[in-house]
Amino acid sequence: MENYEEIMGKLLEKLAGSANETMTKPAPASQITVGISNRHIHLSQTDLEKLFGAGYQLHCKKELSQPGQFACEECVTIGGPKGVLEKIRILGPARKQTQVEILMSDSFKLGVKGIVRLSGNLAGTPGVTVIGPKGSVQLNEGVIVAQRHIHMLPEEAEHFGVHDGEQVDLAFSGERGGTLNNVVIRATTTSALECHIDMEEANALGVKPGTQVSIKK
Repeated sequence: MENYEEIMGKLLEKLAGSANETMTKPAPASQITVGISNRHIHLSQTDLEKLFGAGYQLHCKKELSQPGQFACEECVTIGGPKGVLEKIRILGPARKQTQVEILMSDSFKLGVKGIVRLSGNLAGTPGVTVIGPKGSVQLNEGVIVAQRHIHMLPEEAEHFGVHDGEQVDLAFSGERGGTLNNVVIRATTTSALECHIDMEEANALGVKPGTQVSIKK
């Protein structure tokens, strides 16, 4: 009888632990939060030092939704054949290659072609001059209009029934609601679930930061 009571006690304890684990485990998200991007720049360490001085390190102003990424205190000026854009925020940390992300309307002010690309796909894109407090850098390439995309973990991609690199549609509600096509899934182990569109796309649809959106099937 003592062995029976001991076994039953351990069994009930295990069942209670499993129930608690089930209760505390968050349910998979059914919708995706929208983040809205303004024009900004990512700098390589080499270019950062040319603009701000040898050994310079970026200063965090605000943590961003994607793990390890942050908006910096520092800003630069971007110059093109026709004009300039001032107070362009730097996003950290430093990257392998400098990348400038502009809005489509900025391409007319700068006098460069607005090429829609995913981050990191810079071959054949226009260049600009980047001006900082201690110097300037002439880029031969690196200016893009960011293609709209969704960051998520591989398990979240499985939950939504999508895969890395797939293009999906997003349906937005509201008075100015509509559908955005060609939204690229970016499923990596370092992602936080969020959809990224730029200010022009958000304004056209009346979307505010934090809006919840669903993948259109």
